[in-house]
Amino acid sequence: MAEQILCHQRTRLSYKDAYGYVIPVGRASLMAWVTDEGMVGTDGFDIEALANAGVPAAIVGASEESTLDTLDSLMDAEVKAVNLPAVQRRVEVGMPGREALNRM
Repeated sequence: MAEQILCHQRTRLSYKDAYGYVIPVGRASLMAWVTDEGMVGTDGFDIEALANAGVPAAIVGASEESTLDTLDSLMDAEVKAVNLPAVQRRVEVGMPGREALNRM
């Protein structure tokens, strides 16, 4: 079995930095972009638990045209679910992950 490696990278959004993480878990990987206020990630993150802590969070999902195989693909992926703190920052289902991150 190949060694699994935690991946970390940084990108610049409109007004802040975001940090991307790939966390290998068994045969799958959890992926997320995190800002100083919130996060956008793949299924596997409990956004309601984050809401209890006041953290805005959204889940993005693959579409017919895209897959979620890289951190960059999360930026273009469609938001599929949001928690209340994210809604309060005008994050909406259907928007791209990058736009959601810019609002968090």
